[in-house]
Amino acid sequence: MRYHRVFCFTAAMLFLLSCTVPSQTFTTASKNKQAEKIRSACRYAWKGYKQYAWGYDALKPVTKTGQNWYAVSFLMTPLDAYDTFILMEMKEEAKEARELILSGLNFNVDQEVQVFEINIRLLGALISAYELTQDHPFLDLATDLGKRLLPAFNSPTGMPYRYVNLKTGTTRDPVSNPAEIGTYLLEFGKLSQHTGDSIYYKIAKKAAFEIYRRRSDIDLVGTLIDVNTGEWKNMECQIGARIDSYFEYLYKAWALFGDKECFEAWKIHNKAIKKFMFTRIPSGGYFTRVDMKSGKETHSYYGALDAFYAGILALSGDTITARTIQRGNYYMWTRFNLEPEEFNFRNDSLLYPNYALRPENIESCFYLYRQTHDPEFLIMGRRMTDDILEKCKTDAGYAAIKNVSTLEKEDSMESFFLAETLKYAYLLFAPETLLDLKKIVFTTEAHPLIKDQQFSADPF
Repeated sequence: MRYHRVFCFTAAMLFLLSCTVPSQTFTTASKNKQAEKIRSACRYAWKGYKQYAWGYDALKPVTKTGQNWYAVSFLMTPLDAYDTFILMEMKEEAKEARELILSGLNFNVDQEVQVFEINIRLLGALISAYELTQDHPFLDLATDLGKRLLPAFNSPTGMPYRYVNLKTGTTRDPVSNPAEIGTYLLEFGKLSQHTGDSIYYKIAKKAAFEIYRRRSDIDLVGTLIDVNTGEWKNMECQIGARIDSYFEYLYKAWALFGDKECFEAWKIHNKAIKKFMFTRIPSGGYFTRVDMKSGKETHSYYGALDAFYAGILALSGDTITARTIQRGNYYMWTRFNLEPEEFNFRNDSLLYPNYALRPENIESCFYLYRQTHDPEFLIMGRRMTDDILEKCKTDAGYAAIKNVSTLEKEDSMESFFLAETLKYAYLLFAPETLLDLKKIVFTTEAHPLIKDQQFSADPF
């Protein structure tokens, strides 16, 4: 057993040396060239959507067909991608998306939807579209959608049910998670700002703080909770799926609205996360999974979604910890051709080998580069972007990968590929004057929201 551990450590170190980020110099011209390559990829993905999936939620890029999440289309790809087109100065594509959205999007339908996904993909996109263009039909749609999501929060605790019917207000599924409960602060806060109705931010903040006040004595939260009773159903704490954006929005509510209570909650959680979950090994830094009450490790699992935390730490000013984590993120990417959905960072074994075109690793490169201007993060971002554009390309767009070891393609191109992955990749290399992080805050779906010091963050 001891020999096996020594062998694994040696193998890991040899691989780590082989994927060490080389020293390179980036010129304005080389950065512009990379940005243009990414913009061309975005145009290519949109062309495939137009040709094979026009009017659908998403493109299936292998079979060249369209796909809807529900019985009706909510135009997820054009709506999620709209502000990406604006930032990339893709005027024709933005015009096409706008016309489709404003002529075809309708929320007055007898359809049950997942509240979290509809909020981050649609509501956030509509509000961002309005702020970037001052085009009031976007705000009208956002207000209509926001009202239809409100019944989801009518639980005994104020934490939302996972599903709501947009017409009847019927809800279901009380066993939820911190991410699906606490990821409304930005979108609902902006809706309060633009409509003058404080109810949106009030209920969003109450929901998030119902999670916060149920934290353990060591300031961690679990993965599953019953919104009717407030009882934890799974007490494992981690920073990936089902918890990630809860932590993210506590910090970003401070960044966008100046909400001091959210900032204090973020600091308390972050201190506990770094104390009990942050782990250094030769390949880099990772956040392990622990029991929320004891802080003891439960699983040494890490993956694509966890990679976001380096970015939020960089945004908050902790670039030292963020650097260490990002080196672990980069190891995860280069070790497996593309990053896997999840792997065991202690023994390098794949747990979920798929790559869903996720943005979080590139997102962290973006924030770290903006904070440090260290070309190391440009090098990482270029490697990741080039891998995606080469290994995921199809005749119609870009496809998720079923297994990073075999690179077999999956028939899926989620809307977040245009909303987030290509956007962060582009902004990493585009001139910084294009977007000032002191003036905007990105939602978890990478929709830019404009800071406004006149907004009151006190919902009570």
